[in-house]
Parts: sequence; C-alpha cells; structure tokens
Amino acid sequence: MKLESNLVAPHFKRKDIYGRMIDLEDYRDKKVLIAFFRHAGCPFCNIRVHNLQKVQPELKARGLEMIFLFESKEKVLLNSVFHKEISPIPLISDPEKQLYAAYGLEESGYKAAVSHIQTFVQTAFKASVAGLPMHLMAGGESVKTMPAEFLVAPGLRIAEVHYSERLNDRMSVDKLRAFAARPA
Repeated sequence: MKLESNLVAPHFKRKDIYGRMIDLEDYRDKKVLIAFFRHAGCPFCNIRVHNLQKVQPELKARGLEMIFLFESKEKVLLNSVFHKEISPIPLISDPEKQLYAAYGLEESGYKAAVSHIQTFVQTAFKASVAGLPMHLMAGGESVKTMPAEFLVAPGLRIAEVHYSERLNDRMSVDKLRAFAARPA
C-alpha cells in the first residue's frame, strides 16, 4: 500500500553497508530524504545517486539528511567502488525488500520497460561518461522495481511522497532545497 503525506514514516533500524546502525528514530528531530533505488548497476539510479552526492554538502548544511536504500545485496554494493564512496550518506542493502514493502514501493514491468525503451540509451551514455557503474542485476533483484523518494519532516512525519512513474522520474533538487530551507 502506498504511503501518503502526514503519515508517520515506517520505522526501521538497520546496519548500513559501512556497519553503522541506522535507526530512523535518531532522525526524529531532523529533516531527511529517504530514497529507494533499484539495483547497484541501474544507470538511472546511479545517476540520481551521483547527482544527490554532489548537492549533499549543501543540503546537509541546510539541515537535510539523506538515507539511501538499494535492493542489491550488501556484498554487491561493497564490490562497487562508486557505492562504497557514497558515505557519509547511509546506504542500506535490502535484498528481501522488507523496507520497500513497508514504504509501499511499486513493481511494474510495464513502467520499467517503457522507461528502458524511451530513455535507456541516453541514460546509459550519461552514466558511462560520468564513470558510473552500469551492469546487469547481480541476482535476486527485480527488473520491475520502481524507485521512490520520501521527504520526512521532524517528528518523522512524511511531508512529501514521490513514487516514480518512470525510472528517471525523481523529485527535483529545487524541491529538496525548498524542503531543506523550511523552518523545522
């Protein structure tokens, strides 16, 4: 079931790939972007991660934390130099997709296929030029997973939900900046 604004964000307490315990409760007094991605080799996702990494210092200075989740197994993420270097942003592996289910992420073979047909070549080219990883799924991941992003306000209330309609459909960075600039 998809989540809506004003609900309390589903709680989680998980180790990230760096071995740090990430407890959503620790973010109770903060603003946070919780971003769900597909697999570690997805060029659509890795471009988004790359772009978020570039603005992370600015957004953090404005009070916005980030937590990233991938459906890939931890060892797959740790084998990727790109993913290992995402720190200080927590990166959580959820191959069983328990958090994906708790946050109502959608699986759609149709939407994923349309995205690949319409924009894969351009996206793959951009990822390649940027030196971002792009490879087939490493096992257990789903070609149908659709990304989603959640802006969570202090008090762990969901302020905004964005379930992607296409693999490159994400919240704008300007929207993230505006959320970070809001008074707590």
